[in-house]
Amino acid sequence: MLFYAPDIVSNPQLPEAEAHHCLKVLRMQPGDTLQITDGKGNFYRAEIAGTDYQGIAGQARNDKIQRAGNDKGRNNSVSNCCRVNILETIPQPLLWKGRIEIAMAPTKNSDRVEWFAEKATETGVDKISFLRCRFSERKEMPIERILKIMISAMKQSEKARLPDLQTMTDFKKFIRQDFNGQKFIAHCYPVEKIPLAQAYGRNGNALILIGPEGDFSEEEVELAKESGFVPVSLGESRLRTETAALAACQTIHIVNQIFDKYHFDSFKSAYLASPFPPAGQTHDDSFACRRQPPFFK
Repeated sequence: MLFYAPDIVSNPQLPEAEAHHCLKVLRMQPGDTLQITDGKGNFYRAEIAGTDYQGIAGQARNDKIQRAGNDKGRNNSVSNCCRVNILETIPQPLLWKGRIEIAMAPTKNSDRVEWFAEKATETGVDKISFLRCRFSERKEMPIERILKIMISAMKQSEKARLPDLQTMTDFKKFIRQDFNGQKFIAHCYPVEKIPLAQAYGRNGNALILIGPEGDFSEEEVELAKESGFVPVSLGESRLRTETAALAACQTIHIVNQIFDKYHFDSFKSAYLASPFPPAGQTHDDSFACRRQPPFFK
């Protein structure tokens, strides 16, 4: 079981919700060891040193005492907490090269955005931003709820880094922000677009814009292009917003992981050894005539 405590170094105790789960649900006791992450790239092996756990009923009494104390100008409350001693700090290496950032216009049904935030955190993303576009169905998002879902997904997938989460930002303002990396916009207009897997330069930072259900407006696409965003395709199928966002995220991972030099050389060897080249071509001719995207080089 992994616990999340973002300030564990400066404040060596579990946050109240984590303390409740540790002590009330899991029935852990002083002296027990547990694993903690700060969401910033570190795991910690720690030992429970002591508790001031009040329970839910105790917290209600505590809140009542605190209100009475505030009325009289003093604070008599005792926080529910689980104090720990850090036994070992275990820095974790980055699981992928480059940063992966997704900026999407949220759907009207927030459950679908929450699904994306959960799955993207599990599979790997560095930052999620929300865009307010011309055809957006939602103007605001419950950021705190989505953050809780992302924390849970980080813990379940045993990751040491919590993705950044940015509040709703106007599209025109967002595309003017500085970004040190490759910038893409995925839209559905019938114009020439490069597949994301070919447009993306392997192991680089990537920012992909995903539009609302009604797509970006033509004006937004042009403004993005003027700001350095490259129009890309995510395939022949028309995807829902949250599906497109996750597909874009996974495309970057696939390019980085599967088509690195070692795996590509293995793929080429297997291809050339296959018994069925296209009719009228040798293996070498067939392979050479295929367009090789940038990450093959």
